[in-house]
Amino acid sequence: MEQDRTILKVLIGSQAHGLAGPESDADYRSVYVMPTADLFRVGFRYQGTRMTKETADETAWEIGLFLSLALECYPLVLETFLAPVVSADEWGRELRDLFPSVWSPRLAYEAFMTYAANQRKKFLDKKDGRPAKYAAAYVRVLYNLCELLDRGTFTVRIAETEVGADLARLKAGQVRPGEVIDMGEHWAGVATQRLSACVHRSDPNAVDAFALRIRKAFLSS
Repeated sequence: MEQDRTILKVLIGSQAHGLAGPESDADYRSVYVMPTADLFRVGFRYQGTRMTKETADETAWEIGLFLSLALECYPLVLETFLAPVVSADEWGRELRDLFPSVWSPRLAYEAFMTYAANQRKKFLDKKDGRPAKYAAAYVRVLYNLCELLDRGTFTVRIAETEVGADLARLKAGQVRPGEVIDMGEHWAGVATQRLSACVHRSDPNAVDAFALRIRKAFLSS
């Protein structure tokens, strides 16, 4: 039986965002492809996500689940298309090129706003005793949404953007809760305005065509 193959691995988290401190670990996401024949074996149970915590945290998605989540504009998945590449084969590079085809304005708006609301709740609840982490994630994802709706992509190394200094202060816990909420509501308002002007269209047919080709390429007996 052939083995699963990783086609893409990227760096994420504070190292990729340019906001890492001395204590920050390297975190990764990856996309792998299982042999297509395995999908049809009797008793096969599809598990599309794997998480490892060895020398570093890594979340891996099987290509089928990854593409489904991408079409739903799940923020962590869309970031994988744009984050710094650690390794990529020809399939991984072609997958990254699919980014314009997978996202749609309305779904991106809904998914990013939902993610932001979740981060905001964790911040206010002081989850894990790390409210500063969630405060930064709350504002960052809203700013990225504004970028996406305005220019069709967003900045992973967010320290180099206009909100970089604010996010560094948030990560350091130097911003009062009310200011955090004000920042988030400001960028949420900008995103709402930009949604109405965004004319981008996704191309699910291109995504389907890629999925079909990669399944055929990884067919094994």
